[in-house]
Amino acid sequence: MSPTHSPVPENDARRALRADCTNCFALCCTALGFQRSADFPVDKPAGTPCLNLADDFSCTIHRTLRGRGFRGCTVFDCFGAGQRVSQQLFDGTSWRDAPETSAEMFAVFAVVRQLHEMLWYLAEAEARATTPDSADEATGLARRIDHLLDGTPTEMLAVDADGLRAEVRQTLMTVSEEARAGYLAGHGDDTAGDLHPGADLVGRDLRARVLCGADLRGALVIAADLRGRDLAGVDLLGADLRDARLEGADLAGALFLTQAQVNAARGDVHTTLPSDIARPGHW
Repeated sequence: MSPTHSPVPENDARRALRADCTNCFALCCTALGFQRSADFPVDKPAGTPCLNLADDFSCTIHRTLRGRGFRGCTVFDCFGAGQRVSQQLFDGTSWRDAPETSAEMFAVFAVVRQLHEMLWYLAEAEARATTPDSADEATGLARRIDHLLDGTPTEMLAVDADGLRAEVRQTLMTVSEEARAGYLAGHGDDTAGDLHPGADLVGRDLRARVLCGADLRGALVIAADLRGRDLAGVDLLGADLRDARLEGADLAGALFLTQAQVNAARGDVHTTLPSDIARPGHW
């Protein structure tokens, strides 16, 4: 029998990690590059403005991105890094007004986005931790990252993001173990051998499986059928949920879910989401 779970409530830390495009210099539309694919209809080199970018940094096709083939734009999330870089680290002066800052601004954006993503996960880790040690680890890491984010652009570029990510990953794994303890798929279910980190579940019909407590970190869940399933305690850190069928599924108690993952999946009005994840407009 699965333990009772409660959705993790949205907190101030996560509210501050939401993208505010009105206060950003369209950094995701300029700093990042993409290649023509199922997610983008054209090629765009990194460091160049998107062909759909308006003079005021808005997107001229924002309401029709998916229909025009720019699905990749609809699943990207900067975790609020755009506005921090634009308004704080570069004092509200855009790369258009000061072209000489563009290369540094774009490089800083890449670092800050990583740090903000770590903060997103650590906020949940603090709430999910069941032991003082793991809670303290999550809190300590979040404070260290917050301190780094108070630095200058030059200091941002010197941050050892890979080293920090390794520390955060270990903390998240510890909290995941705690949160999943007692769930059938996470512990002691002999039928759950294929439910593991990095599992290839592409196109699989999982509607008859016990999933609660499964560790699916980094798993390929592309186009898998999870309709109506309870995903309480399922670790989805970095899992690829593109086109995953989530109609009627309950993700309120899933671990380490992001807005980008949900945006890439397929759901409906009956899909239950965590309180700090918005229902995508295309559902």
